[in-house]
Amino acid sequence: MMGFDYYETLEINRNANDADIKKAYRRLALKFHPSRTREAGSTEKFSQLGEAYDVLSDPRKKATYDKFGEEGLKGGIPAEFGSGGAWSSRYAYHGNPDKTFRQFFGGDNPFADFYTNDEPLQFGGLQPGVVKTQDPSIERDLHLALDDLFNGCTKKMKISRRVMNEDGFTSSIKDKILTIDVKPGWKEGTRIIFSKEGDQVQKKQLHNTIFCCDLRQLSERSLMTHLICCLWSNIVFSLDIMHCHQIVRQKNHPLFVRQHNDLFYKAQISLEMALTGFSVDVETLDGRLLCIPINDIVHPTYKKTVTGEGMPLSQDPSQRGNLIITFDIQFPEKLSAERKHLIKQALALKC
Repeated sequence: MMGFDYYETLEINRNANDADIKKAYRRLALKFHPSRTREAGSTEKFSQLGEAYDVLSDPRKKATYDKFGEEGLKGGIPAEFGSGGAWSSRYAYHGNPDKTFRQFFGGDNPFADFYTNDEPLQFGGLQPGVVKTQDPSIERDLHLALDDLFNGCTKKMKISRRVMNEDGFTSSIKDKILTIDVKPGWKEGTRIIFSKEGDQVQKKQLHNTIFCCDLRQLSERSLMTHLICCLWSNIVFSLDIMHCHQIVRQKNHPLFVRQHNDLFYKAQISLEMALTGFSVDVETLDGRLLCIPINDIVHPTYKKTVTGEGMPLSQDPSQRGNLIITFDIQFPEKLSAERKHLIKQALALKC
């Protein structure tokens, strides 16, 4: 399709910026959408609007059109003229204005955010302050070593979040570094909330709307398209910023297993040690070496509790849980007849 001016089609001048182009397409695409009007030529106009927006919203296509016109855009220009950012390939519109419309509005119905299937539309006007429920906060996992949760530390995490551009309608992804002060004793599932550090989203709000016709005389389809045109000028856009939740995920530790505020440590010992006594050396998460004497007979379910050597309590890090030592008794694979006889004699002796 050739022979129409993209700027005239969108009813803007050639000095229009990106925001002006978007505003113009939004207004005219709603006006000439096939579900809105059956007037002669409206379908062709809607298609022209899609093509005009597809070109003028793209900086390279727009640069070529501004310099070489529609003929240069669609017929192609020499490659040497493309060095300044122009579109040097031949352009052809995909021919689907509904696709352009959906990409612009994010769906077939730009007002879908205001209605749900569970709530019927109320006639006689809309109440002020009716808004869509805010989307859930952004959640990300924060993986921490047990040592970090024991001692506390400072972590920096890079997050990617969606930020609205200056035009107020499009968005881009930007990175940001968050600083997290990890407190001693934090547990799996602890949430750290960063207010207003999540994605930026538009929140739509409707003011009171006065309808210019008897709504009861309209069919359901006509009613919805009539509402689209009547309501659009009464929408107020505001910027809403989600919260960012960091959720603590504890990494496995090679020596300790955490259960609430207690630490479990498994020591491997021989049968001789289990029967005759020994001491266990345990290096704590803060670098101290504990030497714990075991004078009891160690049986398979035996546990040794060391009070106050577990995890710090997050509410009061000066208080701690317990260190609980369990034992893996290594039995000999074979015994000679002589050793069996000696063991029997030793066990037969009365204390």
